[in-house]
Amino acid sequence: MAKQYETVIGLEVHVELATETKIFCGCSTRFGGAPNTHTCPVCTGMPGSLPVLNKKVVEYALALGMAANCQINQYCRFDRKNYFYPDNPQNYQISQLYLPICHDGWLEIQTSGGPKKIRIHEMHMEEDAGKLIHDEWEDCSLVDYNRSGVPLIEIVSEPDMRTSEEVIAYLEKLRMICQYLGVSDCKLQEGSMRADVNLSVREVGSTEFGTRTEMKNLNSFKAIAHAIDGERERQFELLEEGREVVQETRRWDDNKESSHAMRSKEDAKDYRYFPDPDLQPISISTEWMEQIKSRQPEFQEEKSARYQKEYELSAYDANILTQSKHLADIFEETAGLCGNPKKTANWLMGETMRLMKEKSMEPEDLVFTPKHLADLILAVEDGKINQQNAKKVFGHIMDEDVEPVAYMKEHGLLMVSDSGAIEAAVDEVLTANPKTVEEFHSGKEKVLGFLVGQVMKKMKGKADPAKVNELLREKL
Repeated sequence: MAKQYETVIGLEVHVELATETKIFCGCSTRFGGAPNTHTCPVCTGMPGSLPVLNKKVVEYALALGMAANCQINQYCRFDRKNYFYPDNPQNYQISQLYLPICHDGWLEIQTSGGPKKIRIHEMHMEEDAGKLIHDEWEDCSLVDYNRSGVPLIEIVSEPDMRTSEEVIAYLEKLRMICQYLGVSDCKLQEGSMRADVNLSVREVGSTEFGTRTEMKNLNSFKAIAHAIDGERERQFELLEEGREVVQETRRWDDNKESSHAMRSKEDAKDYRYFPDPDLQPISISTEWMEQIKSRQPEFQEEKSARYQKEYELSAYDANILTQSKHLADIFEETAGLCGNPKKTANWLMGETMRLMKEKSMEPEDLVFTPKHLADLILAVEDGKINQQNAKKVFGHIMDEDVEPVAYMKEHGLLMVSDSGAIEAAVDEVLTANPKTVEEFHSGKEKVLGFLVGQVMKKMKGKADPAKVNELLREKL
């Protein structure tokens, strides 16, 4: 009988913090910028330069730790992790090993099998390294230290996940909490959220862990899911063939949908950690922790429950709208301005999400003003524009954040309220289509749709279809 295997997965997630300056100096953390322009002697590792801790980094780490049900080390400190890469200017990274700021937490995720708790081993603060740019034409590597010293929180999970579905659910939950807290924008494509996957396989029923590999270079949820499925199959095949899995770091290539070995996996002892002599230990008072706790926002679960009660939305609508804090903020402001939460939810979940999918946008990419969406909803409700034309106007609100009423006037999209003009168009259509009129009188009700369409065409879509329908029936 063939052996049955299961996958065991743990994650190391790096979240880049949304502070304005770096963790140990005053340089900008802004993404982009010409190479080596956001740098100083501290973040380029110049001899004699001394680090000074950014207090905001500690506050963000505490807020995230509390939201993830972690224990807080009220006495913690920084350590030096020694390694020699060209993108690491000091030849060590300032991190936390012995006394990380947060430990022993958990997040609950929703899976197809129901809710599941994923334990968090620890969270620690550290600095990012620089970035190597490989120039194939010149056959050399260039280094950009703009990212060096950007503050990170590393979140290390326990090996509690078993499938790519659980991994993505955990990452989405983590990203949502970070965005609600405002500690990070978590844009995977810009590297502000990065996940390394530790994966091993073992026989079902075994309590021993198999040999794990670590996969790097994963910058989208799709790549993470593909890498997990690919690595799981690779390890299954090795074990089936009676070969050993080697402990190593592997690099995932999303274009080739395969991974290759980078280097043998280092252990903590290889990094020769020791307490950083240039940074004092951090003492976190109970008062400071209470202050951070009092500033925690309303998270997704509470927001969703409130939307169902306060706005009478369905559980499904409330859950979708609160998946992103940015989308939830747009909803609340728009609903408040137009006084119609249900119509606001319909526009956001219908047309907005359709266009977002078409343009491959995230909710955080939406830049239109809630007032402009509210004005459009009110214009439809007041009969100033029909639904079809309103969708056209909304396309321009999404792209250019146009002022809807001014745009309608400028492009002649306002509804014709002159019933005389509509009546004249109805008469013309009936005169031009005697055969269709005959069919209607012989009981073919469905031809009415054709006649409505002809009148709307004549009115260039600017008549109220209900009014056209009513006038046609009257005259027929």
